[in-house]
Amino acid sequence: MNTALVYAKSKYEHIGPKKVAVIMDLVRGLPVKEAERVLSFHPTKAAKLILKTLKSASANASHNLELNPNSMYISHIQVNPGPMRKSGRIVARARFSPILKRTSHIIVGLAERQK
Repeated sequence: MNTALVYAKSKYEHIGPKKVAVIMDLVRGLPVKEAERVLSFHPTKAAKLILKTLKSASANASHNLELNPNSMYISHIQVNPGPMRKSGRIVARARFSPILKRTSHIIVGLAERQK
């Protein structure tokens, strides 16, 4: 039986990819309801961004493919680096010190649990 994968992407989020990757390891492979519960109580900005993307993927699955959200789990979750805003400042001895504002692309994929 073929399982349908449902994806949601959140692009150009203003947070570094390494900060998001740590939180993704908490919810990888969990059922959707349990992952929402874990992320809603986590105090970081990354958890709120992943939760937003997870809710979007869950809504896509229930509305577009009419899948049951109780039987869904996180089968694919990843973060990719986005473009960096580059600026800088002048430091001692008239040297230039770069400041890199990093962005992330968050991808969440859901699949239905086989019985």
